[in-house]
Amino acid sequence: MDIKVLRTDSDSTDFINLVKELDAYLKITDGDEHEFYNQFNNIDVLKNVVVCYVDDKPVGCGAIKEFDKTSVEVKRMFVLSQNRGMGIAQKTLLELEKWAKEKGYKNCVLETGKRQIEAVHFYKKCNYKIIENYGQYKEMENSICFKKEL
Repeated sequence: MDIKVLRTDSDSTDFINLVKELDAYLKITDGDEHEFYNQFNNIDVLKNVVVCYVDDKPVGCGAIKEFDKTSVEVKRMFVLSQNRGMGIAQKTLLELEKWAKEKGYKNCVLETGKRQIEAVHFYKKCNYKIIENYGQYKEMENSICFKKEL
């Protein structure tokens, strides 16, 4: 199995199509709160995007954007359900962290939903530490925020 990691931006058709899959998944897991979260997931602001390919088929993605002068926020992390458990999310996240470091950032922060148990477990496994909910997520009961020093 050949996994290829590509740096691109939010104009990538493969990224756009993967995000459509992600949004369909989140609409189910977030339920009534989907509209609230969705307003913060505009992809046109994402200039640093990673797409993972297995045998030239796009199967996973993620992105980073500046959060503050020392941190980036990890956004739109997703792997197609049939390709989970193959290390694709980890490859994607490692590439995003590497890119953030190259750009001079010291930390990655992110938000995920408590109902996304696999995601919560994944970020813990990747040495992300739970932090106080930030910004728009402060009052959200379903949100869990993480930070990792690079």
